[in-house]
Amino acid sequence: MFDIYTIIFLALAVFIFIRLRSVLGQRTGRERPPYDPYSRRDPAKAPAGASDKIVNFPGTAEPANVPEPVEPEEAPSSPRRWAGVAELGSAVANGLDAIAAQERGFDVQHFLTGARAAYEMIVVSFAQGDRGTLKELLAREVYDGFAAAIQEREQRGEKMETQFVGIEKAEIIEASVKGRTAQITVRFLSQLISATRDRAGTVIDGDAELVADVTDVWTFARDLGARDPNWKLVATEAAS
Repeated sequence: MFDIYTIIFLALAVFIFIRLRSVLGQRTGRERPPYDPYSRRDPAKAPAGASDKIVNFPGTAEPANVPEPVEPEEAPSSPRRWAGVAELGSAVANGLDAIAAQERGFDVQHFLTGARAAYEMIVVSFAQGDRGTLKELLAREVYDGFAAAIQEREQRGEKMETQFVGIEKAEIIEASVKGRTAQITVRFLSQLISATRDRAGTVIDGDAELVADVTDVWTFARDLGARDPNWKLVATEAAS
Protein backbone atom coordinates (compact mmCIF):
# COMPACT_ATOMS: atom_id res chain seq x y z
CA MET A 1 0.00 0.00 0.00
CA PHE A 2 1.07 3.64 -0.55
CA ASP A 3 2.12 5.66 2.45
CA ILE A 4 1.02 9.25 3.02
CA TYR A 5 4.16 10.73 1.43
CA THR A 6 3.72 8.74 -1.80
CA ILE A 7 0.12 9.94 -2.10
CA ILE A 8 1.20 13.54 -1.59
CA PHE A 9 3.93 13.27 -4.28
CA LEU A 10 1.48 11.64 -6.72
CA ALA A 11 -1.06 14.41 -6.17
CA LEU A 12 1.65 17.02 -6.63
CA ALA A 13 2.82 15.38 -9.92
CA VAL A 14 -0.75 15.30 -11.28
CA PHE A 15 -1.24 18.96 -10.34
CA ILE A 16 2.02 19.98 -12.07
CA PHE A 17 1.10 17.99 -15.26
CA ILE A 18 -2.29 19.68 -15.44
CA ARG A 19 -0.72 23.13 -15.02
CA LEU A 20 1.88 22.47 -17.73
CA ARG A 21 -0.81 21.23 -20.12
CA SER A 22 -2.90 24.37 -19.61
CA VAL A 23 0.10 26.64 -20.20
CA LEU A 24 1.78 24.85 -23.13
CA GLY A 25 -1.36 23.51 -24.78
CA GLN A 26 -1.55 20.34 -26.82
CA ARG A 27 -0.56 19.48 -30.40
CA THR A 28 -3.39 19.44 -32.94
CA GLY A 29 -1.40 18.72 -36.11
CA ARG A 30 -1.91 22.31 -37.40
CA GLU A 31 1.05 23.97 -35.69
CA ARG A 32 3.58 26.02 -37.70
CA PRO A 33 7.00 24.33 -38.08
CA PRO A 34 9.78 25.62 -35.86
CA TYR A 35 11.64 28.64 -37.21
CA ASP A 36 14.84 27.70 -39.01
CA PRO A 37 17.12 30.73 -39.54
CA TYR A 38 19.12 28.84 -42.20
CA SER A 39 16.20 27.62 -44.27
CA ARG A 40 15.41 29.11 -47.72
CA ARG A 41 12.70 31.70 -47.28
CA ASP A 42 9.81 31.54 -49.74
CA PRO A 43 9.38 34.73 -51.84
CA ALA A 44 6.44 36.89 -50.96
CA LYS A 45 3.48 36.54 -53.28
CA ALA A 46 2.62 39.47 -55.50
CA PRO A 47 -0.81 41.09 -55.01
CA ALA A 48 -3.61 39.73 -57.13
CA GLY A 49 -3.62 41.25 -60.59
CA ALA A 50 -0.01 42.40 -60.38
CA SER A 51 1.47 39.65 -62.56
CA ASP A 52 0.16 41.25 -65.74
CA LYS A 53 2.08 44.44 -64.96
CA ILE A 54 5.52 42.75 -65.17
CA VAL A 55 7.14 43.23 -68.56
CA ASN A 56 10.10 41.06 -69.54
CA PHE A 57 12.62 41.85 -72.25
CA PRO A 58 12.83 39.19 -74.98
CA GLY A 59 15.25 36.41 -74.14
CA THR A 60 15.52 37.20 -70.44
CA ALA A 61 14.55 34.97 -67.57
CA GLU A 62 11.52 35.54 -65.39
CA PRO A 63 12.20 38.30 -62.87
CA ALA A 64 13.02 37.16 -59.38
CA ASN A 65 10.78 38.42 -56.61
CA VAL A 66 13.70 39.99 -54.82
CA PRO A 67 13.41 43.70 -54.07
CA GLU A 68 16.20 45.75 -55.57
CA PRO A 69 18.20 47.96 -53.23
CA VAL A 70 16.85 51.47 -52.97
CA GLU A 71 19.43 54.14 -53.54
CA PRO A 72 19.28 57.18 -51.29
CA GLU A 73 17.64 60.23 -52.81
CA GLU A 74 20.08 62.59 -54.45
CA ALA A 75 20.75 65.66 -52.37
CA PRO A 76 19.81 69.08 -53.76
CA SER A 77 22.47 70.46 -56.11
CA SER A 78 24.07 67.02 -56.46
CA PRO A 79 25.95 66.67 -59.77
CA ARG A 80 23.90 63.55 -60.55
CA ARG A 81 20.51 64.90 -59.54
CA TRP A 82 19.58 66.47 -62.89
CA ALA A 83 22.20 64.77 -65.04
CA GLY A 84 21.43 65.14 -68.72
CA VAL A 85 18.74 67.75 -68.03
CA ALA A 86 20.38 70.73 -66.33
CA GLU A 87 23.88 71.77 -65.35
CA LEU A 88 24.81 71.97 -61.70
CA GLY A 89 24.18 75.45 -60.31
CA SER A 90 22.20 76.64 -63.35
CA ALA A 91 18.89 78.48 -63.05
CA VAL A 92 17.09 75.42 -64.41
CA ALA A 93 18.74 73.12 -61.84
CA ASN A 94 17.85 75.52 -59.03
CA GLY A 95 14.27 75.65 -60.24
CA LEU A 96 14.03 71.86 -60.38
CA ASP A 97 15.50 71.72 -56.87
CA ALA A 98 12.74 74.05 -55.70
CA ILE A 99 10.09 71.81 -57.25
CA ALA A 100 11.57 68.64 -55.77
CA ALA A 101 11.81 70.29 -52.35
CA GLN A 102 8.02 70.67 -52.27
CA GLU A 103 7.18 67.40 -54.00
CA ARG A 104 9.46 64.51 -53.10
CA GLY A 105 8.05 62.25 -55.81
CA PHE A 106 9.01 64.59 -58.62
CA ASP A 107 10.79 62.76 -61.45
CA VAL A 108 12.12 65.04 -64.19
CA GLN A 109 12.54 62.22 -66.73
CA HIS A 110 8.95 61.13 -66.14
CA PHE A 111 7.88 64.74 -66.63
CA LEU A 112 9.74 65.01 -69.95
CA THR A 113 8.18 61.77 -71.18
CA GLY A 114 4.74 63.11 -70.34
CA ALA A 115 5.51 66.49 -71.91
CA ARG A 116 6.53 64.88 -75.18
CA ALA A 117 3.35 62.81 -75.25
CA ALA A 118 1.23 65.86 -74.40
CA TYR A 119 2.91 67.91 -77.14
CA GLU A 120 2.03 65.36 -79.81
CA MET A 121 -1.54 64.95 -78.53
CA ILE A 122 -2.15 68.69 -78.45
CA VAL A 123 -0.75 69.31 -81.94
CA VAL A 124 -2.81 66.50 -83.47
CA SER A 125 -5.95 67.35 -81.48
CA PHE A 126 -5.80 71.00 -82.57
CA ALA A 127 -5.56 69.97 -86.22
CA GLN A 128 -8.50 67.59 -85.82
CA GLY A 129 -10.58 70.07 -83.83
CA ASP A 130 -10.76 67.68 -80.88
CA ARG A 131 -11.92 70.06 -78.17
CA GLY A 132 -12.48 67.32 -75.59
CA THR A 133 -8.85 66.21 -75.56
CA LEU A 134 -7.58 69.78 -75.59
CA LYS A 135 -9.74 70.68 -72.60
CA GLU A 136 -8.03 67.96 -70.54
CA LEU A 137 -4.52 69.12 -71.43
CA LEU A 138 -4.76 72.91 -71.53
CA ALA A 139 -5.26 75.59 -68.91
CA ARG A 140 -8.49 77.55 -69.32
CA GLU A 141 -6.97 80.61 -70.99
CA VAL A 142 -4.93 78.55 -73.46
CA TYR A 143 -7.91 76.34 -74.24
CA ASP A 144 -10.08 79.38 -75.00
CA GLY A 145 -7.50 80.56 -77.54
CA PHE A 146 -7.23 77.17 -79.21
CA ALA A 147 -11.01 76.72 -79.28
CA ALA A 148 -11.49 80.16 -80.86
CA ALA A 149 -8.97 79.34 -83.61
CA ILE A 150 -10.73 76.04 -84.30
CA GLN A 151 -14.10 77.77 -84.49
CA GLU A 152 -12.82 80.40 -86.95
CA ARG A 153 -11.31 77.68 -89.10
CA GLU A 154 -14.58 75.77 -89.15
CA GLN A 155 -16.58 78.88 -90.01
CA ARG A 156 -14.36 79.47 -93.02
CA GLY A 157 -14.84 75.88 -94.10
CA GLU A 158 -11.15 75.13 -93.83
CA LYS A 159 -9.62 71.83 -92.85
CA MET A 160 -6.23 71.35 -91.26
CA GLU A 161 -4.21 68.21 -91.96
CA THR A 162 -1.29 67.42 -89.68
CA GLN A 163 0.91 64.35 -89.70
CA PHE A 164 3.21 64.10 -86.71
CA VAL A 165 6.63 62.79 -87.76
CA GLY A 166 8.43 62.95 -84.43
CA ILE A 167 10.21 64.97 -81.76
CA GLU A 168 13.94 65.40 -82.26
CA LYS A 169 14.55 67.09 -78.93
CA ALA A 170 12.72 68.27 -75.84
CA GLU A 171 14.78 70.32 -73.39
CA ILE A 172 13.87 72.20 -70.25
CA ILE A 173 14.90 75.84 -70.52
CA GLU A 174 13.13 77.25 -67.44
CA ALA A 175 11.84 75.89 -64.13
CA SER A 176 10.43 77.71 -61.13
CA VAL A 177 8.00 77.63 -58.23
CA LYS A 178 5.60 80.49 -57.59
CA GLY A 179 3.75 79.96 -54.35
CA ARG A 180 2.49 76.39 -54.64
CA THR A 181 2.54 76.34 -58.44
CA ALA A 182 5.41 74.77 -60.37
CA GLN A 183 6.16 75.90 -63.91
CA ILE A 184 8.47 74.19 -66.39
CA THR A 185 9.17 75.56 -69.87
CA VAL A 186 10.22 73.10 -72.58
CA ARG A 187 11.63 73.81 -76.02
CA PHE A 188 10.42 71.22 -78.54
CA LEU A 189 12.20 70.58 -81.83
CA SER A 190 9.80 68.51 -83.93
CA GLN A 191 9.03 67.52 -87.49
CA LEU A 192 5.54 67.85 -88.92
CA ILE A 193 3.73 67.60 -92.23
CA SER A 194 0.99 70.20 -92.07
CA ALA A 195 -1.36 71.79 -94.59
CA THR A 196 -4.61 73.76 -94.45
CA ARG A 197 -7.18 73.33 -97.23
CA ASP A 198 -10.12 75.56 -98.16
CA ARG A 199 -13.64 74.39 -98.96
CA ALA A 200 -12.55 73.33 -102.46
CA GLY A 201 -9.67 71.25 -101.08
CA THR A 202 -6.96 73.60 -102.27
CA VAL A 203 -3.92 73.94 -100.01
CA ILE A 204 -3.85 77.53 -98.78
CA ASP A 205 -1.23 77.15 -96.08
CA GLY A 206 1.62 74.72 -95.48
CA ASP A 207 2.58 71.79 -97.69
CA ALA A 208 0.90 68.39 -97.73
CA GLU A 209 4.13 66.65 -98.76
CA LEU A 210 6.90 68.63 -97.06
CA VAL A 211 8.36 67.64 -93.70
CA ALA A 212 8.84 70.90 -91.84
CA ASP A 213 11.07 71.55 -88.84
CA VAL A 214 9.10 73.25 -86.07
CA THR A 215 10.34 74.82 -82.84
CA ASP A 216 7.84 75.49 -80.06
CA VAL A 217 8.38 76.80 -76.54
CA TRP A 218 5.64 75.60 -74.20
CA THR A 219 5.18 76.14 -70.48
CA PHE A 220 3.48 73.54 -68.30
CA ALA A 221 2.25 74.07 -64.74
CA ARG A 222 0.62 72.23 -61.87
CA ASP A 223 -0.21 72.84 -58.22
CA LEU A 224 2.34 71.04 -56.06
CA GLY A 225 0.80 68.59 -53.63
CA ALA A 226 -2.48 68.44 -55.58
CA ARG A 227 -4.11 65.05 -56.00
CA ASP A 228 -4.22 65.53 -59.77
CA PRO A 229 -0.71 64.60 -60.98
CA ASN A 230 -1.20 66.03 -64.47
CA TRP A 231 0.57 69.11 -65.77
CA LYS A 232 -1.35 71.50 -68.02
CA LEU A 233 -0.17 73.73 -70.82
CA VAL A 234 -0.35 77.36 -69.64
CA ALA A 235 1.57 79.23 -72.35
CA THR A 236 2.79 78.69 -75.90
CA GLU A 237 5.35 80.45 -78.02
CA ALA A 238 6.56 79.70 -81.54
CA ALA A 239 10.32 80.14 -81.74
CA SER A 240 12.25 80.85 -84.91
